[in-house]
Parts: sequence; C-alpha cells; structure tokens
Amino acid sequence: MRIKMKITMLPGDGVGPEVCREAVRVLKTLNHYYDCDFQFDEKPIGGAAIREHDNPLPDATLQACLKSDAVFLGAVGAPEFDHLSSQLRPEAGLLRLRTALGGFANLRPAISYPAIADCSPLRESRVKGADVLTVRELLGGMYFSEPRGFGPERESAFNTMRYTIPEIERVARVAFDLARTRRKIVTSVDKANVLETSQLWRNTVNAVAQEYPDVKLDHMYVDACAMHLITTPTRFDVLLTENLFGDILSDESAAITGSLGMLGSATIGGKVNLYEPVHGSAPDIAGKGIANPLGAIASAAMLLRHSADMPQEADDLEEAINDVLEAGHRTADLIEPIKTALAAKRHLASTSEMGKQVERAFAARLDGRFAYHAV
Repeated sequence: MRIKMKITMLPGDGVGPEVCREAVRVLKTLNHYYDCDFQFDEKPIGGAAIREHDNPLPDATLQACLKSDAVFLGAVGAPEFDHLSSQLRPEAGLLRLRTALGGFANLRPAISYPAIADCSPLRESRVKGADVLTVRELLGGMYFSEPRGFGPERESAFNTMRYTIPEIERVARVAFDLARTRRKIVTSVDKANVLETSQLWRNTVNAVAQEYPDVKLDHMYVDACAMHLITTPTRFDVLLTENLFGDILSDESAAITGSLGMLGSATIGGKVNLYEPVHGSAPDIAGKGIANPLGAIASAAMLLRHSADMPQEADDLEEAINDVLEAGHRTADLIEPIKTALAAKRHLASTSEMGKQVERAFAARLDGRFAYHAV
C-alpha cells in the first residue's frame, strides 16, 4: 500500500513541541510496514511565531498548512503575551488558522479506559464503559460572530451569537454520520428555553434527523448536559452542540478519562483537516518532560482515520494506547498521589518514555496483524 502525505507540524508553545515529537514518532512506525512517505514540515504558530515574526500566524505558516494533506498542532498560548491585544495574542493565530482551513466540525472523543478509571475524580462505577464523542460546531457562534468589542471607555463589552441554518445542517450531518458508526444515538445540546439561536439549532437538527431514521435523537439543555456528563456519562454516545457549549462540555468530559492530557481532537470538513490534543500549552510544566503525550497520539490516530484513510491502523494505534495503560505505564497526571499502594505498582514515565511505549505497542499490533495475513 503506497501512502504519501504532507503533514504540516505546528508544535507551538509550552508542552506542544514535546507532545508533537511523540506523535511523529508513532506515525513514523508505519514506515516499517507500508510504502509510506509521511513528510513532516515544521512551522511556527502562536507565541513561538510572535517571538520570531511578531505575528501569531505568519503567512508562510498559513500557506504551508493550506498546501498540506493534514495539519497537526501542539498547543498555543503563553502568559508572557497576555498583555497584547486580542488580535495579536497566540490564540488569535489559532482562530485565524481554523477559519482559513475551513474545518467546521470539531471531534473530541472522551473514553474511560479501565486501567486508569481510578484516575477520574468520578466514581469508577459511574465512568466504567463511558465513550462520548463531542461534535462541536467550530466556525460560528459567539467566538466568530460580529459585532463584538467594547463600549465607550471600555465600561461595557458585547459579543454576538449567530447561526444560520446551513451552518447547523452541515455539522449535524457529521454527527449523525458518525453516530451510525457507533451506538446510533445523538444528543443535541442547546439552550432553547432562552436563546433564539438555540431554538433555530433545535428546529434545524430535528429536520436533519429525518434523513437518519436509524439514529435516535434526543435534546438536552446545556446545564442539564453538564450535570449528566458527571453523574451518568454512559448515557451519551454522540454529543452535538454549538461552539461555546462544545468548548466547555468537551473539556468537562476530561473527568471521564481522568486527565485532560488524554483527550485528542480532529477538526474536519474544510480544505485541510486539523488535529490537536485538547490540553493546551500547560506552561507550568513545559520543558520538564512530564507532559502526557497520549492526547497528541490519540490525535495522530484520528489523522490516520480521517485524513490518511487508514481506519484499521487508527484502531491499532488506539488499542496500543490501551495496551500501554494496561501494562501500568503512567505519566505524572495519571498517578493519584493519595493512592500510594496502587501507584507503587505502576511505572512513572516521562513524555518521551510514554511515546516509546506506545510506539512499541503499536508495532506489536502491526506485527501481529501482518503475521496473521502472512499465514
């Protein structure tokens, strides 16, 4: 199988470069099994780009992204740039990149791995078996709508939440299509008892649902959803929601996995898909070699599924993550200090050590599958 991909790597700020290295390490494993040509082109973004170019998204970075087959981002953001205006901060570069790439559907899976269920702040009986995929609309709503700004003397501020029917329809279809590959349940999250945008959202999702008679649809207010994600997360399959609600709920879903460092994401539907871990730049631990790379590696698995058209290999990589956790390997965020008896039975791994463990487990799964086909 001949596979050629040009992947623009945007390590960015904080722990971004550290976790990106491990994602690249794991992807390169495929070179030993296929006729792969994964070309990685590294470019600056965020604070790193501000230091070099006084611009959080230099034109050279943007053009490289637009010419690639996939974009992989580490993280953006650093406290040293908090004094800058919003248009010049590292996060502005990411928002501009998302707009340029055109990806409107952000996919954020949250899975309860049995081996680390005790890392969750929730009772193990509540999270056991939870597997939630949040589909977040990414290019509309309050983050992008105009007008926005400050009033006279900055004594007031205003933002606009706006959605159109086509914007809602396209992300709803992504959610329903993905639900068909899972348990066939979509929960659409809104605030239709208060917001006109949510009333439009609910009506439009109901209309789209008529195209998917095999998928069950239910609706839930965002405040109720926030509660049920904590109390009964196993009730959810695919969560469909708008930009702001999705940002909050998908981060909350980290409680299911036990650490924000476990969450990967994919942004699809535009010119080029964008992949990134959810955890952010974490400047307090940057450079210490203790960041959890599994969110970045899970994002690499999503890249294999949604951009490289390698669903079996994506499954293998996700299983490799589980294998490593079952073997007792943990980064610092996955070891609960209070549970010393359990912690003593685990191996505390650095960022690079965790990446190497996944690389080995991934290779072992590929070895097994290739050996089976050879018989």
